Order: sequence, then C-alpha cells, then structure tokens
Amino acid sequence: MKELVFVGLGLHDEKGISLQGIEETKTANQAFIELYTSVLPCFSMQRFEAIVNKLVHIISRHNLEEENGAVILNAAETGKTVFLIPGDPFIATTHVALRIEAEKRGVRTRIVHGASVMSAIIGLSGLHNYKFGKTVTIPFSENSSKTPYEVIAQNKRLGLHTLCLLDINADEKRFLSINEALTLLVNIEQKRKEGVITRDTVAVGVARAGSNAPTLKADFVKDLIRYDFGDPPQSLIFPGDLHFMEAEALVTLAGAPERLKRLAK
Repeated sequence: MKELVFVGLGLHDEKGISLQGIEETKTANQAFIELYTSVLPCFSMQRFEAIVNKLVHIISRHNLEEENGAVILNAAETGKTVFLIPGDPFIATTHVALRIEAEKRGVRTRIVHGASVMSAIIGLSGLHNYKFGKTVTIPFSENSSKTPYEVIAQNKRLGLHTLCLLDINADEKRFLSINEALTLLVNIEQKRKEGVITRDTVAVGVARAGSNAPTLKADFVKDLIRYDFGDPPQSLIFPGDLHFMEAEALVTLAGAPERLKRLAK
C-alpha cells in the first residue's frame, strides 16, 4: 500500500509519542525522523529504536527543503512509510508541502497527532486559550525583524495575549533565550517609543514545556529579563487584558507579583 503516516513525537523525550504512533512505526516498511524544527531535550534515538524495534533514518533540512523530501516520497510509493516529527506534525506548516506532494502522487496520507508546544505552553501559563491572538516567532538578532513587535502591539490593541516562539538552529545547537528575546524587543521599543514593551510590561516566560520540570515565571520585563530559565526550549507570552482568574493563575502558578491582580478586569 502506498501510504505516508505523519507521526507526532510529543515534546520532551522518546516517551512522548502516543501508543498509536508506536504501533504505526512498528508496522511501517520504513521510518524517517526529523529533529531540526524543534528540540526534544532528552530524546534518545537508541532508546526510541528499541521501543519501535526498527531502524529510523534521520532526515535533514536539506533532504526536505532542497530535495523536496524525495527520499520519503520514494519510500512511500513502495510501501507504508512513517515520518516522525517533534510535537504535533502540522501545528507548524513546515511539512504541508510534503503531504500535498504525496497526495498528488497517489500516496495516501494520515496523521497521528502528538502533544503540541502551543497547547502545552498555554496550559502551563493558566491563561485562557480563547484569548490568544496571532502567534509570532522572534528570530535571532542577525535576522532582526520588526514583525514580533508589531504582532504584540496588534494583539494588545485587541486585548489579546501573544505567544512568542523563539528561534532555534538545531544543527548549530543554538536556541534564542527568553532573556535575549526580551532584550531584542526592548531595543525595538527604544527606537519606536510606542509603549508596547516597556520595563513595566508584564510578560510570562516558559521553558521546557512538556517535561517533568518546566519553568514558568511571570513578572515585569525589567525583572524577567534577568531571570534564569535554564535549558531550552523556551517561549514567551505577552498577556493582553487579564481576567481575574488569569491574574490569579499567574500569581499562584508563575510567581507573578501580587500587584498584578490589580491589573485584572
């Protein structure tokens, strides 16, 4: 059967995959994995291959972007093929083109969903999911962009929260930290002076969502920018208008200052 199954790996290690994902991988003719779109801090290929009892081929960014995923597509045209992806396979749009091309070739595609960093971060924060606006990625300083600042400003005008994903380069083991991201945004504020991100703006930092020891800290930017969040991956939230229960959650769960409650509506 011509089939390509996209399987989510979850967020932290080789145990984050679902039971269905394990079964799909065990019964595949070939299995491929990419580990460059996100970081799984404690993932072990050796342990994972022991779980699924199968050799898993690592796919690089070059294989997918420059070669258009030819090695995966060719395998899927000869039998059931599994493509393992960090998190939930299509929360990021990185692999949509591969799925479209597979369908055009007459290859059936399916998705086995996994835990997503998007829902994990929001769940940890205690903020209401339906009050989040557009999500944005903050790039490394050499790729500096005004877009994150503008997205945060737009969401704030609407009273909405902003989830900021932070840039990674898995090949070089580089991960933008919350502290660096805040510094970049403060520098933009100093130039634009629109009052979007001041020293007294409230922000929430989340590190290693999905692990057994995540770090969650809410504070004013002037204090959060000095906080040690430890190892990656890290993300940042700028709250919009706070419901009183959201403010309570940030104080109780994320160690925010008590006076934050006075900002709730």
